[in-house]
Order: sequence, then C-alpha cells, then structure tokens
Amino acid sequence: MADLPLVAADADPAAVTADLLAAGHGDGLPVVPPTAARLAAVLAGVAGPDAVLGPVPPLFGELTVRGVAWYAVLAGCPAAALPVVVAACRAALRPEVNLLGLATTTGAPAVGVLVHGPVARRIGMTSGAGGLGTGTAVNAAVGRAVSLALAGAGGARAGLTDMATIGSPAKYTCCTAEAARPLPSLAQRRGLGVDVDAVTVAGVGGPVEVLPGEGYREPPSVLGPAAAAMAGLALAAGDPGRAGRGEQFLLLPPELAALCGEQGWGADRIAGHLFAEGSALLRAWAPSVAFRADVPAYAAGDLRVAGCADDVRVVVTGGPGVKMALLPTWSGGSRSVTAAVRPL
Repeated sequence: MADLPLVAADADPAAVTADLLAAGHGDGLPVVPPTAARLAAVLAGVAGPDAVLGPVPPLFGELTVRGVAWYAVLAGCPAAALPVVVAACRAALRPEVNLLGLATTTGAPAVGVLVHGPVARRIGMTSGAGGLGTGTAVNAAVGRAVSLALAGAGGARAGLTDMATIGSPAKYTCCTAEAARPLPSLAQRRGLGVDVDAVTVAGVGGPVEVLPGEGYREPPSVLGPAAAAMAGLALAAGDPGRAGRGEQFLLLPPELAALCGEQGWGADRIAGHLFAEGSALLRAWAPSVAFRADVPAYAAGDLRVAGCADDVRVVVTGGPGVKMALLPTWSGGSRSVTAAVRPL
C-alpha cells in the first residue's frame, strides 16, 4: 500500500484528523495522530512488519501488517492488540466474507468482530456489561482499527465507493469479546480447540435488542422473542428467501446462558430451537406480506431463518441482566469466518 503519513509529535490533533480524512484515512471521528514513535511502539517485536495480508476491496489497495499498525494507532489501539486486529483483517479478506459486496452495497453492513479466548482479557477487552457500547476502550478501538484499515486500504468512501443509502454506526466499530463461560466458545465449536485465541468476523447490521419472553423461566419462553426477531429480520430484508443462505448471531448474556444450561440446553440445542421456531414463524408470516414484484414466490418449506441450525451462532457476552441482542447478517451474501490469532 502507499506510504502512510507520519506527523510530528506536536501536530494539532484536529488538523491531523481533517487532513487524513481528506486523504481518505478516517471515519469522521477524531483520530490519534500517527507519530513515528507511536507506530514504532505498536510494531515493536513484530517479525514481519511488511508482510502482505492481501488486496482490499473495493479498489484493491494492498494491506500490510505495517499498514494495519498505522490504522491501529489512529484508532487508539494498545500495541498488544495488533495481532487481534491483523487476524480480523486477514479473516475479512477471505472470499466467503465477500468484502467487496459489504463495502459497496446500498445496504449498511459492517464488519463485526468477536474475540474469543484468553487474548481478550490480556489486551484489556471486556466480555461484560456494554461490550458493544461506550466506555469499553479496547473493544471500541479494536473494532475501529479493523474498520479503518479495511476502508482506508480498500478505498471505501461514502457516496463514492461505499454506496450505503443511510449507513450505520456499526461501521465505526462493532466489536466485543466472548465470555469464557458457561458455554464452550464459538471458536471451540467451530473446531479451533479449547481456549484458543481467535476472532470471528461477520458482515452484520447494527445490534437488535431482544427481551426474553414472559416469565423467562424455561428456555422456550426465554428464546421465543429471539426466534420471532430472526423471522422478522428475514422479512425486513425484502426477499424472505435470502435468510436461508445466511447466518444468525445471537448474543446471549451469561445469566440466560446459565439458565438454559441448568435445564440441559447447550449451544446446539439453543441454535436448533431458534432455527426451527424462527423458520416456522417465517413460513407462517411470509404469505401475509406483500413483496416486490421481482421477489419470487417460495414454497412454504423453502423458507428458513438461516442455512441450517449450525448457522445460528450463539455467543455468550454481556453483563448482568436478561437482554439479548441479534447481530443480523447481510442478506446480500456473506459468510462469517473464525480464525486463530497468531503471533506476529
């Protein structure tokens, strides 16, 4: 990628932010001025700073580890977080993620990042209260660094190459950590092993809050509104058949995960129930919804809220309380990738 500018230690942060944004580096929020000392600190101990991660859509600029580190400085990332940011950027370039589609659609998907394993705690991330919200500095910085690096190297600019009609605040940052308990991590369930440091990237919309059903003492009542929300999101996509090619991410707080676990409901059973109940609701509701003329009619059995039950991804995260969240995946065609975090 082209040389990325470094600024003097006494540079005015407001002027730096404005100049970098004009040059296509930034998201509109203030950035940490990229000084030589800050970049050197993030790259300290990195064996291959000029290793190439690959070309980044939509304009296919080349992204290197050094480039990721430069954007990590802008985002305010701690140096220890660089391997996580690099792993997430590398995963986002996998063809199944379809970053070209995510970056150029008139929809508003963002690259969401979930961090698994002990690395989250080591770098100061939280899997507790408000992990996707304000005040979680490292969570926010890691997600922002990924977004800045992919957009900057790829040339994604609003109204020019990023054609999102309205956009989404998730494009600034959408990142949290998975709790270590009570369910096995998503990375473990996807075959990476126990307590492996890993990241999952997915093309997602903004989080949709979901409350448990009345009483919420039994798993079906807890999960009923989440199944309904999955069906509703499939209808909101305009073509209810698209959901059957995608995934669903449910962020489940530890309190509800423990309640389900105490009654014999692990991640697979939760996912299977959400898939079955959500798909049944989608099939019941779809005939009453008027779709565009170009949307094909579907046989009732063809409609489902995800490709299969395994495509419903249950992730334990959050603090005290019983509020869940769905991260709706982009219906245009994107699949999540879970990858190990490797030393640099």
